[in-house]
Amino acid sequence: MINYKEKQSTTESTIHYLSSSVVFFSSNFAMAALKCKPVNLVVYVLNLVFTFSATSSTAELRRLLQPAKPDGTISFLVIGDWGRRGSYNQSHVALQMGEIGEKLDIDFVISTGDNFYDNGLLGLHDPLFQDSFTNIYTAASLQKPWYSGNHDYRGDVGAQLSPMLRALDNRWICMRSFVVNAEIVDFLFVDTTPFVDKYFVQPNKHVYDWRGVLPRHTYLTNLLKEVDVALRDSTAKWKIVIGHHTIKSAGHHGNTIELEKRLLPILHANDVDLYVNGHDHCLEHISSVDSKMQFMTSGGGSKAWKGDMNYLVPEEMRFYYDGQGFMSVHISEPELRVAFYDVSGHVLHHWKTNKEALYFAS
Repeated sequence: MINYKEKQSTTESTIHYLSSSVVFFSSNFAMAALKCKPVNLVVYVLNLVFTFSATSSTAELRRLLQPAKPDGTISFLVIGDWGRRGSYNQSHVALQMGEIGEKLDIDFVISTGDNFYDNGLLGLHDPLFQDSFTNIYTAASLQKPWYSGNHDYRGDVGAQLSPMLRALDNRWICMRSFVVNAEIVDFLFVDTTPFVDKYFVQPNKHVYDWRGVLPRHTYLTNLLKEVDVALRDSTAKWKIVIGHHTIKSAGHHGNTIELEKRLLPILHANDVDLYVNGHDHCLEHISSVDSKMQFMTSGGGSKAWKGDMNYLVPEEMRFYYDGQGFMSVHISEPELRVAFYDVSGHVLHHWKTNKEALYFAS
């Protein structure tokens, strides 16, 4: 029998989801829930809806609601490129995340993708999920929702979307593209992997699972329309877009030309404040000479690429660190603050920006 009262600190007030989708229960899902640690029933049901409604980009993006704190603020951590069973300093980064998360009283964690190395999950029962996630990020402060974008198109592409993973660890929230509304800020997660041409024309030895993406042109056309509509309709004070791939980067991969050409104009047109990504295994902050949008890379969750830095426009480069670490963000209505931390929890770089607060006469 499932005890629905337990683990409420993780999910009690985090996710509300509205959908007209029909939810189907199967014996596999029920067995997963019974075998694994207790989960909140409402969240478990919603998790099923996520999977059945998020397999392709053909309708309005799914929306989740993330309540702000009573004072209206939001705090969270961002980590990317991490899942290596604790190796390459992943466990050390996780330890510092727990300590900083407690100090900042974070509300959730964002993963910028490449969650499980080297080739994603091989299936629903791949022990890599617990070895690289559940058993690594064990601090009390990290027992919050983990909103995860890019879900590793190598391996079994459906595994990270499965509700059976949320039965194993109900922090895990992974969809292709979706919106998280946190009152003063909207977070838009964009599935960037299908934009990259070389994965289709020069996959080398890699095998990609493109279920739910083909035909590619239709998928991307629909997705770009959905992103534009979601950003245009947003009434939040702040807009943050999360993707796995870089738009601007001085790291190994550099700029992603396909995103510069197709996604960036939409972000500019809709006054996006931050684009946050992983992919390059570093920490960096890049500004823009032609807009107020900032580009933040948090891809130092485990293996970093020391000394691998390329030239970028000097006046745009605000910060670059070629080691492991993560970032934090604190948002209030008038102010957004970002900090980058190394593997020892030391602040390497911080930045803030302000917007005029909205006041209403009573």
